[in-house]
Amino acid sequence: MTNQALSPEDALTDAMDEDALGDDASPEAARQTITFRSPPELEAILPRPIPAVTGIPDWFKKMPAKSFSDVLQAEQMTVKKCPPFIDAMTFGFLIPLVTDLHVEDGTFTWELDFPSGAIAGYARSPLDFHDNSQAVGTPLFEDDSFILKFNNFWRIETPPGYSLLVTHPVNRFDLPFTTLTGLVDTDLYTDSFINFPAQWRDRGFRGVLPKGTPVAQCLPIKRDLWTAEFAAIAGDAVSQVQDTTAAQRNEPGLYRRQFRAPKR
Repeated sequence: MTNQALSPEDALTDAMDEDALGDDASPEAARQTITFRSPPELEAILPRPIPAVTGIPDWFKKMPAKSFSDVLQAEQMTVKKCPPFIDAMTFGFLIPLVTDLHVEDGTFTWELDFPSGAIAGYARSPLDFHDNSQAVGTPLFEDDSFILKFNNFWRIETPPGYSLLVTHPVNRFDLPFTTLTGLVDTDLYTDSFINFPAQWRDRGFRGVLPKGTPVAQCLPIKRDLWTAEFAAIAGDAVSQVQDTTAAQRNEPGLYRRQFRAPKR
């Protein structure tokens, strides 16, 4: 699926009904900036990373907000009405595949002709591989397969103190691969390209993985030191937990109305 250029507001409105979206958008909030820089010779031809909110997949847009449960014999809300599910999918930026990948019988082919330019040393293909010896001892290891690597042609810079959690596009179980997760200090590591290792899961896939398919989701996070504290729920907190739990059962949309933070 090739992502179309939509504003975040338009994309969310298109993807979710009014009750799921709510009124918690906060356009006045201060925004941090992620900077994507490409080699100058590729600037005009590369598909650009997009805000994840504009990359909502078609299956999510088309799915119902409610579905009948044969077990409970009642209508139940689907994940389309679940703010945490939605917020995870729409956070950060998606990196698109740079060209069509043709897949047949475990063979990948493509047509990509990058012009030469001032910057040398970056890959000239959309796909590369890690030798499987690098995954020995992990659940990823398979004797007869390599780990794919989606090549990225953007240098990514975050503000001081911010790293980038790079992972598989969130909740995109429909994709035939799974991108591995890594945490990169992109406020310091700014002078090279971050590529995206992935495991191809769908051995039966035959066809085209289209240009624009999201191959990674980049989630900026602020680096902080954390410690854990443990305590029992006690005092007024007991009744608060009971009241909130009961309210969630009886008032659909309570989390969205009372507990969901304004979105930037």
